[in-house]
Amino acid sequence: MTALVTYTGDLRTTCTHTRSGSAIETDAPVDNHGKGERFSPTDLVATALAACIVTTIGIATSVHELDITAAECEVTKIMVSDPRRIGEIRVHMRFPKSQPFTDKQKAIIERIARTCPVFESLHPDLVKTMMFDWPI
Repeated sequence: MTALVTYTGDLRTTCTHTRSGSAIETDAPVDNHGKGERFSPTDLVATALAACIVTTIGIATSVHELDITAAECEVTKIMVSDPRRIGEIRVHMRFPKSQPFTDKQKAIIERIARTCPVFESLHPDLVKTMMFDWPI
């Protein structure tokens, strides 16, 4: 088992990672009867994409002795209706100025971002927009 999700009432859950015991609480979004005081389940999907991207980039760059520590991803989730679902996830990545990247390294990193396991697991109709800000 990967996780145990417990409904705690008031449109909230506690999601406990089985192996580590760490927990995340969710709340329904304000536009869907919730209080919006925690990540919503769809927020977690969008956030998981960015976390997967930087994790897989981190794995690849460590092999090539590049350091992406302090890289950031701004995540924007855009909902659509009929049926209600995530229509687009925008991930805007910024890399640390302390690390120069060659054009070849940039191309490899961008390819990794577009082939990470979460990206590949999301429905093809879901628009996944990637933007990269490289240090100058």
